[in-house]
Amino acid sequence: MNRSYLSLGTATLMAFSIGIACAKDKPSEAFLKKAIEGNYAEVSMGDLAQKNGQSEGVKSFGKMLSTDHSAANQKALDAAKGMGMNPPSGPNAQQKADYDKMAKVTGTQFDRMFATHMVADHQKDIAEYKKASKMKDAAGEYASGQIDTLQKHLQTAKSLNPGK
Repeated sequence: MNRSYLSLGTATLMAFSIGIACAKDKPSEAFLKKAIEGNYAEVSMGDLAQKNGQSEGVKSFGKMLSTDHSAANQKALDAAKGMGMNPPSGPNAQQKADYDKMAKVTGTQFDRMFATHMVADHQKDIAEYKKASKMKDAAGEYASGQIDTLQKHLQTAKSLNPGK
């Protein structure tokens, strides 16, 4: 009888420990999923800015976004694979909708929409990355390594004066 309680106790403890390990990985996996989707979205938005933008500032910023977020995405994908997760293969539905909306606009109207979107998007991203950088795993390391680049993007987006 004591032996069955011991086995049951051991099994319960193991299940609880596994549950804690899985729960601990969930925020990291959720962050990396969002980061990867976001990187895909920023690359496509950067490409769109180079095509639909009017000002050289917007076009140049678009090139910077495509280059930086392609590199960042490779690091995020590596972190995701290292954690054993199956990463997304593109932007999420909202990001696709934002892209589709902006793809219909060109010239100074595009420049204004793009700059406004990039400021808001990078402000939100920086907050999420700062929070994620506190994680003690591959997701946290990835987040920590990207904050300076995101802040540079935010400052560049704020400096755009489309249509002026």
